[in-house]
Amino acid sequence: MALMSSGLKWPNLPDYFHDWALVDVETSGLRPGRDRVLSLAILTFDPHGRQTGEFFTLLNPGCDPGPVHIHGLTPARLAGAPTFEEIAPQVGALLSKRVLVAHNAQFDYDFLAHEFARVRSWVPVSRRLCTLALNRLVGPATPDLKLGTLAEHYGVQQLKAHDAQDDVRVLSGILRGSLSAAERLGLSLPLLDCPPRQDYKPYVPKTPCAYRNPGRLTPGESLMQGMKVAITGETRVSREELIARSVAAGLNMMTSVSSRTSVVVTNDPEAGSAKLKRAADEGVPLVDEPTYLRLLENVRPGQTKGAARQGRTVETPASASTAPPAPMPSLPAQRTAAPASSTAVADQSLTGRRVLVLGGTHDEAAEARARAVALGASAAVNLSASVSDVVVLPGGEADRRMARIAALGLRVHGAGWLLAAATTPTSVTAQVAAGHQPDAASVLVRGAVIDLSDIGAAWTVAATWRQQTTCDVDVVAFAVDAQEQVPGDEDFVFYGAPEHPDGTVHLGTHGPTDQAVTVDLERLPLEIHRVVIAAAIDGAATFSDVGAIEITVTCGIGAAPAARATLDAATTERTMILAELYRRGEGWRLRAVGQGYDHGLARLARGYGVDVAD
Repeated sequence: MALMSSGLKWPNLPDYFHDWALVDVETSGLRPGRDRVLSLAILTFDPHGRQTGEFFTLLNPGCDPGPVHIHGLTPARLAGAPTFEEIAPQVGALLSKRVLVAHNAQFDYDFLAHEFARVRSWVPVSRRLCTLALNRLVGPATPDLKLGTLAEHYGVQQLKAHDAQDDVRVLSGILRGSLSAAERLGLSLPLLDCPPRQDYKPYVPKTPCAYRNPGRLTPGESLMQGMKVAITGETRVSREELIARSVAAGLNMMTSVSSRTSVVVTNDPEAGSAKLKRAADEGVPLVDEPTYLRLLENVRPGQTKGAARQGRTVETPASASTAPPAPMPSLPAQRTAAPASSTAVADQSLTGRRVLVLGGTHDEAAEARARAVALGASAAVNLSASVSDVVVLPGGEADRRMARIAALGLRVHGAGWLLAAATTPTSVTAQVAAGHQPDAASVLVRGAVIDLSDIGAAWTVAATWRQQTTCDVDVVAFAVDAQEQVPGDEDFVFYGAPEHPDGTVHLGTHGPTDQAVTVDLERLPLEIHRVVIAAAIDGAATFSDVGAIEITVTCGIGAAPAARATLDAATTERTMILAELYRRGEGWRLRAVGQGYDHGLARLARGYGVDVAD
């Protein structure tokens, strides 16, 4: 098998020495647990880049193969192929004690995890590397980060797209080229821990309640479809049966209690459970199980929610000034820092440049980044191949990246350069002549808005940051209605529930400092007016410890960036709203927010109607 261009050199950094298992799967759909793997290809390499193994097979999924026009795997081609159970031991041996590598690795990993779960086992992988996340760090001079584009960039010939055997061969060349580029930049690999799990279960869709919440249950009156119901404590009828009967009646079954809960069912109102305490605080009425069963016999009709709009593409120019102010939830202890510069649209002398700021205090670095953005540049949070200029503030000369910056020959400036930049503009032609590929993405300041031109597609907001301190940062999303409240628990997407049951909102984790929320705008119910994307720190650290968070907006995973924003909270915040997607007439818009709060995720979630344990 011809693997890759001989010009791609395997790196020498000891931190890059791992045994690798490169994986590609073709599937019957996009939902792990519901859809199945149709073909699987694996290449293994030793720490020095020498191939040690190769495996490829078609698989009989026992179901419809799905989009044959994409992968070409017809039922006739799959007839007679082995089942996953038959090849699981061999696959497990190839993956064991190796780092799994894939492009958009969470997709391949989740499908394999579900396939192993079906045969009562687990995927034997403890770490994975996503080449999409790696190249997001590298920042190659490519129009996008799709597999075919990166193959061309790294000199790897792609023969047949969406063919697992050819795709994994291409992936091997991309890995080699990406590792070489990362070594040149001195980057740490975004290896993601994924300890063995046995809790993967087949996909069981939860149908969101089709009715609007009419409010609280009034004592002596009937239940109405759409009411939010929570159950706590022991029940005579099994909990599963109670929930099934309630859902069939059109009620919205909740796993927590909030200010919008209609009624709580309990046989022991003195039990002191967390749900009962919250119900008492919010004044939510209680009913016992026999009463609830009687009420279930006569549930009044409710008002149906609007269905998702049918496919319609809205083409509008990008705008940063015509959107109305977005309502925010009523949340205490908020801090809004004023923009560092009032010339956000006056000067554009650094258009197309990408600026990395080193050193300085948190506030000094935030001010420098804001000034760079005001001059038309995008502000980077990591050293990458796309960085064109480096601003060194006091203390920045001791940054360990300075040696790499010198070796790369990047332009290095003092703090005064940003003040003088407006008088010495650099043309795009001059940037190209200097070997720098201008950044074509729109650069958003805090509060700026762009129109999302293709609302028939899924949009992804990726958040990346530099690991400056030991802490976990979790990206979350709230799909909220016109009252800025989540209609149901399932409308809060986070690490413990990374996908909305209908697949319209999905959280992906691509690396230790790389998480992304993907929203299928066309399929969102009409009652969803806004999707709020936030980040929260687990523990005592604050965003002054973490540093700036960069968001990148793309129409699809790996697509060319449509917009970027670099967001600095002030000093003490532990949660920050990064961006929001919201309806505007028949279309959708995205706003860069950058609003920080001193409290944790639980309090932020309660502001949107979700009860989260601290």
